[in-house]
Amino acid sequence: MNYLRFLARRFLQAIPVVLGVTIVVFFLIHLVPGNPARTALGTNATPQAVAALEHKWGLDTSLPQQYWLFMKNLLSGDLGTSLRYEQSAGELAIERMPVTIWLLVYATILTGLIAVPAALLSASKSGGVRDKLVRWVSVVSLGIPGFWLGLILIEYVAIETGLFPAAGFGEGFAGHLESLFLPSLTIAAGLVPLVVRSLRAELLRVAEADFVTTARAKGLTERRIRYRHVLRNALAPTVTVLAVNISFLVGGTLVIEQVFSLGGVGSLMLQAINNRDFPVVQAVTLILAMVVVLVNIMGDLVQALIDPRVEAR
Repeated sequence: MNYLRFLARRFLQAIPVVLGVTIVVFFLIHLVPGNPARTALGTNATPQAVAALEHKWGLDTSLPQQYWLFMKNLLSGDLGTSLRYEQSAGELAIERMPVTIWLLVYATILTGLIAVPAALLSASKSGGVRDKLVRWVSVVSLGIPGFWLGLILIEYVAIETGLFPAAGFGEGFAGHLESLFLPSLTIAAGLVPLVVRSLRAELLRVAEADFVTTARAKGLTERRIRYRHVLRNALAPTVTVLAVNISFLVGGTLVIEQVFSLGGVGSLMLQAINNRDFPVVQAVTLILAMVVVLVNIMGDLVQALIDPRVEAR
């Protein structure tokens, strides 16, 4: 299998998506009520001062002209200059990205560590007590808002027991693992039910396949059949489900970052929206869109590694 060609095709397919994101983000952010120059200068600023600042920032031209300049700068690697901080919007966003990347990776790992054993436990006795318990817990977890669960964990796990920090990113690798456990668990709580339901359904479907019956006829142990044959073939569709839902949760991590005061792109985005800092909002949204695209491409690659037939699609 030519994985490089597979990846190249996926990246080419992602180009129109990224282009569409730039159009939607640029024009939608300019529909937000409020004048950046007026916000920066205050309500007592004179019209002349506001007009001068708008001219300095290039806000006195038409939206198509501003978009053309934005795309021209983007192609040269320039995401614009923050109207508030007067430094590169791209650099501001990239400085905060490690927190968000850590959070997404950590949450994905926790999701796998929880969801795979839970799905195997549920599928091992379909309709039994364990199956009903796992499915009931999944339904309850799916209905819990992430920000509310985060606040509960802060109150009863971080503050009451002191087992984990209530806020912050921590220092060093071990500090990051400790500080991000609760926010990552909060995000994973929303992912686990979806992955469990998908993987359980696939496990039950694959368990009835002819090759599984053949493996039993050859005398293979149930443990080997479950992990070597059933689980591997059931994982491919579940990887797609996980990748898609991680993409949806990228925006949700911004809220969790605020709840746990992590200082990632979430706080930067909210500050930029409040200050009408268009370049920063555009830079953060574009970078997050690229993260979503990469997550989906990685999901496709993992699925292709598990099931080589995917490359032919």
